[in-house]
Order: sequence, then structure tokens, then C-alpha cells
Amino acid sequence: MQRIILFLAMCLTASGAFAQVPELPQQEFEKMVKELSNWGRWGKDDQLGALNLITSEKRLEAVKLVKHGISVSLAHPAATEMTADNPSPYFHTMLRHGGTEGMWAVDELKVSYHGFAHTHMDSLCHLFYKGRMYNGYSRREVTELGARKLSIDNVQQGIFTRGVLIDIPALRGVEYLEPGEAIMPEELMAWENRTGTKVQPGDVVFIRTGRWAVRDAKGPWSVKESGAAGLYATCARWIKERDIAMLGSDAGSDVAPSRVEGVTHPIHILSLHAMGVHIFDCCDLEELHRVTQKLKRWDFLIQAAPIPVKGGTGSPLNPIATF
Repeated sequence: MQRIILFLAMCLTASGAFAQVPELPQQEFEKMVKELSNWGRWGKDDQLGALNLITSEKRLEAVKLVKHGISVSLAHPAATEMTADNPSPYFHTMLRHGGTEGMWAVDELKVSYHGFAHTHMDSLCHLFYKGRMYNGYSRREVTELGARKLSIDNVQQGIFTRGVLIDIPALRGVEYLEPGEAIMPEELMAWENRTGTKVQPGDVVFIRTGRWAVRDAKGPWSVKESGAAGLYATCARWIKERDIAMLGSDAGSDVAPSRVEGVTHPIHILSLHAMGVHIFDCCDLEELHRVTQKLKRWDFLIQAAPIPVKGGTGSPLNPIATF
């Protein structure tokens, strides 16, 4: 613990902001891709990846976490306006309504959900790296008709396990992280030590950066122009050591810019491609932050049900945390 505190003190500048993180050489990143790989761990034909860690026993243990009957949605309200961080808003069209004939109200929803705006789940077919997906499947398995391997319909039974919140603004004593601030693996360990909440195999881990809080305070911004707070690439070693089932964040998990030479999304590559760890992107963790602070509890039952579109690269969804 003393080593972690010393590390954090060294990272802080006199102004209280975290110092610039050095760039990780691409050669070191390539070593991590091989070192952290779960290819073949659950068989050469596996398409679930680390979701295999959510066993029947793990689900039964997660049920026991419900003590208060309090449920919290982790989905941000569907954004229907085009903004700097939402170039592809939800299109909600009323097809039948109170001003039309007949007895039904009917609407239609359309959305391109990947990106930095909508709460969604990435399936393992969402990302190619050097022509391959998780477990060695070729990118050619994804065609104009959809994904023949690693599709979101593999997760039709849903997610039901222990969830853990790692609240980095709370750890640093701030309301939110500024865009572009990197989270280091020592901070993940420091949070476990401070709260006494040890991340375990089969957990879903949510990393709070305060993205929605800073958006409320300062308005929407372009990630390409201003960056985003998130995990530094070496946090992937911690992810592998803890053997988590899924990774979630209120942003895109990766810090942007990435600080990895020649690589824009190292955490996505190491999670989806190497480790077979599905990802929840753009969750709204503000109410979860408030409830965990009130209850002084940072673990909970997490449930999520993606839409089982055969061939889909992911799904918009509404994860629910229950205490």
C-alpha cells in the first residue's frame, strides 16, 4: 500500500493534475498482446471468451449480494440530438399516434450505437487486429451479412454476475477526470486497498472517470480534438491478473490520446482481441457513484441483456446494478 501511495504522490504535479504519462513503445505493446492472450484457453472453437468465467456458482454467489433491494440503471438516456460527442443520434419516429387513425401507438428506433455517446456492449467481433479477432478467427468471418463468428447473439443468455465499481475521481478526491487524463494500474490496486473490495475472477468491472459529470459541467466535446479520460494500456495486465469477465466504463475505456506508439485503442485491442473480454461502453455511472458512496459498498449484482441480433457486432442495452 505504501508503494502505491508513493507512486500516486510522484504522479501528482504541484497543481494537483496528473503528470504526463510517457508513451509506450509499440514493441512493448506487441509483447502484451501475446503475453495476455486467452486464445485457446477455453478451446479452439470458443466464442464466449472471458464470459466463460461466469459460472453457475458465480451467478449464485452474485445473488447473495442483494441486501437492500436497490436497483440502479447504468444506461445514459438515449441521446436524440446531434452534438460534438454524438454524430449518430437515436432516430425516434412516431409511425402511429394520437392524431392518426386506429387503436395503436407505434414508433420506430434507429441508431448507429458504437462510439462515444450511447450505452452499448461490444461483442468480440467488433474489432480486428492484424487481420484477426479473438481466438484467431479471421476478419473475413465478418461480411456484409454480419458476423459468422463472435457475434452478440452468443450472449443471448445475458450477463448475471458480481459487478464492481472502481471510482477514480473519488480516489483522487475530485468530481471528475479531465479529458485525456490516464488511469494507471497502481490506481486500480489503490482503490481495491482503500475500499477493501477485491476484484475476483468472473466479475464485471466498471471504471468511473466522471465523463457524464464533466459533460454536464462543461458541455459535449469531440474526443478526436480534446481526448478522453481512460485506462492506460498497462492496466490490461491488471485486467488479466484479476481474470475479469467484462470491462465497463462511462466513456470508451481507453485513454485518448492512447500514449501508445502507433496504436489508438490499446485497451480495446488487448481486451476484445487478446483476452476475449467483452466491453460495456458509455455507461452512466453517476447514480451508481452516489449509491455506492451512501452505502459504502462497491460490489453489487450486475445484470444486462443485449439484443440477440444474429451477426451483430454489439448491442445497445440497459445494465442494472442491484444492491
